[in-house]
Amino acid sequence: MKLNYSVFEEKMKKSIFALEENLDTIRASQANPAVLAKITFEYYGAPTPINTMADIRCADSKTLTITPYDSTTLRAIEKAILTSDLGINPSNDGRMIRLVFPQLTEERRRELQKNVQKMGEESKVAIRNIRRDANDAIKKMKKEGTITEDEIKLSEKEVQDVTDKYIKQIESIVSAKEKAIMHI
Repeated sequence: MKLNYSVFEEKMKKSIFALEENLDTIRASQANPAVLAKITFEYYGAPTPINTMADIRCADSKTLTITPYDSTTLRAIEKAILTSDLGINPSNDGRMIRLVFPQLTEERRRELQKNVQKMGEESKVAIRNIRRDANDAIKKMKKEGTITEDEIKLSEKEVQDVTDKYIKQIESIVSAKEKAIMHI
């Protein structure tokens, strides 16, 4: 019986994908519709994501326009943006909402950089937990006697190599996002 590495590697890929999704929601002074992905508003008693109820477009590099499919939701969307941690005041013209992204202050850049680093560390911990699970599976196979000592060493090395690969990938993703925040 051989350890199925693809299961553990797939979990690591999902951790990377989750990190990238979370980093997309961080505002880096550029207009990006992904910053609205986690903002919800009350629609017929249910929390509803803005991006499912409105057309969101980049008017230019500093402006997003939000045109609701149902014009009665305009005020609720505006209120949700105001109460979110986005830090942008929406401007409502009765048909659509405009979000103008101001330049980030140095203090805000540092705060965002810390958030990015924190998200990166959380992803590294998730990858290491997956490595632990893989190593536990190897130890279980050792106890059952279905794997030799040489296969144990080889399996542990392969698990560590995959872990190192994804840790480096996280570091490069975090580094790129930090550069985007600090140099815009």
